[in-house]
Amino acid sequence: MITLVTGATGQVGRRFVPRLVQQAQGGERVRVLVRDAASGEPFAALGAEVVVGDLRDEEALGKAVAGADAVVNVAAAFRGVPDEEARAVNRDAAVALGRAALSAGVRRFVQVSTGNVYGSGRGRPLTEDDESRPGGEMWGAYPESKAAAERELLALAGGMEVRIGRLPFVYGEGDPHIANAMPWAARWAPAQRLQMAHHADVGQGLMRLLYAPAVNGPVYNIADDAPVTTVELYRLAGAEPPEDLPDRGDRDPWHGIMSNRKIRRDLGFRPIYPSAWTAWDAGAL
Repeated sequence: MITLVTGATGQVGRRFVPRLVQQAQGGERVRVLVRDAASGEPFAALGAEVVVGDLRDEEALGKAVAGADAVVNVAAAFRGVPDEEARAVNRDAAVALGRAALSAGVRRFVQVSTGNVYGSGRGRPLTEDDESRPGGEMWGAYPESKAAAERELLALAGGMEVRIGRLPFVYGEGDPHIANAMPWAARWAPAQRLQMAHHADVGQGLMRLLYAPAVNGPVYNIADDAPVTTVELYRLAGAEPPEDLPDRGDRDPWHGIMSNRKIRRDLGFRPIYPSAWTAWDAGAL
């Protein structure tokens, strides 16, 4: 079995690939698509095959998927990029990769997506049966393009099975995501909650989607058990909350809160770090 991983140099990919290589058995091999040879050296040192090329290059995609049995598309463009680039990478390149994989005989395609595709809240935890509802403070080109990629990939005809893992706020293992989020948190209400997932649990969830012989529908939320509040996020970041924090109202207390019941029930997912405080205690932030 050859598994191709894209987006290997990103915060999620660089932590997922080593886990995938470590758990490879028998003749299983891991292949990564990277933009330049230097970026691929750490993965080659682990034993992964390296293909150099751009996700938006048709020839590179052909080389990357040749002989592959599965694809995990982790690649994404979302922070600080123009809307056109977000759509080009998150939608257009993802769909082109899916089509190339289908043509190459790939059997399984795991698309890494985001819980932001749900859009505005429902007054309860978001489930995989909820359709996208554009709107809310986090809606923009990133969730819009990810939602479009999901629809187009699931519509591909042929023998390739598409599975989708929707991620919340991802953190841990030295990822600066918590520190980077503090400018956003400065506008949040003190009790506003943030759904999270540690990199170890993202890796666990994606591998369950990759290896499970059967799934109950193609979409799964990958999330921990206990969202944190804005006040707790400041404490995790080692910062003091703003003095005016208690005066702010929470416009949508259920925004972004995702249910992980389906992946727990169907695929046996159990968070290694059920909350950010568990990761804190373990020194895994």
